[in-house]
Amino acid sequence: MEEATPAALVADLVDLLDVVAVDVDLFRGRRSTGGIGRVFGGQVVAQALQAAQRTVAGRAAHSLHGYFMRPGSEAAPIDYRVTRDFDGASFATRRVVAWQDERPILTLTASFQREEEGFHHQAPMPEVPGPETLRSEREWRIEQRESIPERWRAALLRERPIEFRPVAPRRWTDPAPREPVQHSWFRAVAPLGDDPAVHRALLAYASDTALLSTAMLPHGVSWTTPGMQTASLDHALWLHAPARVDEWLLYASDSPWAGGGRGYNRGAIYARDGRLVASVAQEGLIRRRQRGGIDADR
Repeated sequence: MEEATPAALVADLVDLLDVVAVDVDLFRGRRSTGGIGRVFGGQVVAQALQAAQRTVAGRAAHSLHGYFMRPGSEAAPIDYRVTRDFDGASFATRRVVAWQDERPILTLTASFQREEEGFHHQAPMPEVPGPETLRSEREWRIEQRESIPERWRAALLRERPIEFRPVAPRRWTDPAPREPVQHSWFRAVAPLGDDPAVHRALLAYASDTALLSTAMLPHGVSWTTPGMQTASLDHALWLHAPARVDEWLLYASDSPWAGGGRGYNRGAIYARDGRLVASVAQEGLIRRRQRGGIDADR
């Protein structure tokens, strides 16, 4: 089967996140092309953000906070009901509930602000090698393909619309314990156009990648480890400044704590010029059990 071009991959992702109105403040997000199993959490967050953005004018999203309640299924589209909680002079707030099979799978609140000037400071960008000197995550996986279980091989090796280039790659199937810190460059593999709402949605989508795994690094496990049950429990994203997702961005993440079957992760996303454009925080389930795996009930 012929692989899609980079432009086709990106166009399909933009279309996936472009929810359509089906009623007043009710939107629908389609299932991903060829998707099977559990829906990627970043997709649900990004579609919910897009639904909220459709109900706000003159203000840009600056933060969102979501809680995952149930895993979504790739077998059906997802509906997003938006509640217009607040519209002020500078800020607006929206609440979104994602529904599938008549059950809520995500609740999300998003805040929007009119553009204004103000005090500024930021943490400096970490000093890491540039993306041109690094291999892509897919290239590393292809090199390790024989160690990837066959049931996951096709999904892990397929071409993706967003390319990640890790500074310190790790093995997925037999990871060695290491410090809970990760740095990865990422960008869309083809131009995205100039709509800032699309770039915000794709940034939200990508922010759910290379995050939960950070809490597993010190323990020498990954989601492929037998008996591991992993899932995002919540997701918070602060959008500090406009950013183009079709240009290289650095995702720096660390995990200061894990315990009680949960791992806490935080991330900082920088533009190539050193600007801190977004911050991320997420707590996830990292439970090792004798039965089941990533799709077991919580």
